[in-house]
Parts: sequence; structure tokens; C-alpha cells
Amino acid sequence: MRVNIALLTVTDTRTLKNDKSGSILVQKIEKAKHNLIDRKICKDNKKDIKKIIKKWLKKKKIDVIITTGGTGLTGRDITPEAIDEIADKHIPGFGEVFRTISLKTVGTSSIQSRACAVLANGKYVFALPGSSGGVTDAWDKILVHQLDINHKPCNFVELFPRLKEK
Repeated sequence: MRVNIALLTVTDTRTLKNDKSGSILVQKIEKAKHNLIDRKICKDNKKDIKKIIKKWLKKKKIDVIITTGGTGLTGRDITPEAIDEIADKHIPGFGEVFRTISLKTVGTSSIQSRACAVLANGKYVFALPGSSGGVTDAWDKILVHQLDINHKPCNFVELFPRLKEK
């Protein structure tokens, strides 16, 4: 099953031309045979991040939203706060597993990551770091499997029909 994905890069310094992490994700999404429905870039501004994500949350054709950037500890890193404000449910295991994986690649520096995931309006929203290593770890070790309907014993895709249950 092809998953429809929207990709948002949150940055004060990059453009679509030099967005390395976003480009890595585009390649990985295509390699996994999923559909990239939309791709945008925006400044580290909570209002702008929320506006774009809220617009995507209303689109039936989008199943998953991935952000890259803004998950660190500096004053401008506010992606998790923006996502928190639109969340219906948090998926704490995503950040926990991500940091466990990162521990193997960047050591104790993994403690500085606030990568996270939520459910909002029946869609998954994943906030990944802005580093090329971070997005590679998140995709190759978590998302490629959880966005694959054939992954056992369970995966995020098989839950799509039930995410809006009351």
C-alpha cells in the first residue's frame, strides 16, 4: 500500500535547493514507493508551522505528515511545541525508540533530540531532527517499517481505517 506523505522542513537557513535532510527524505519516500503529496519549507515560527500542518490535516489525500528540523534545544527550535498544540494523541514510543537508535550513532548527544510523533485528525505527524543523520536513522530504522503494511507483528498503516474512531 502506498502511503500519501506531506513533508515540511522547518528552518531559518535552508531553501528547497539546499535542504539536505528534506532531499534525503524525498528519496527515501520514493524508494519505498510512497507518494509525496506536498513539500514545503518554513521558518522556525510556531504560527507558520501550525498553519501548514493544519491545512494538510484537512486534506483527505494525506495520510502522514513528516517534519524535519526545529526539534533541538535552542530558542528557535519549536516544532514539538507547534505539533503539541494540534495533537489529539501523543505517540511517546516514537521519540523513545528514536533516541535509543540515535544513541548508537551519536552517543549521548541523542539526549538533545526532541523528535516526537502525534496523531492529529486521524493522521500521523512525525517531527524529525534537521540533521541528515537524524532523518536517515528515523526513516531507515523506524518509518520504513512502520509505514509498510506488510511489517509484522504490526504497523502504523494497518491502523489508518481506525484512527478516527470515537
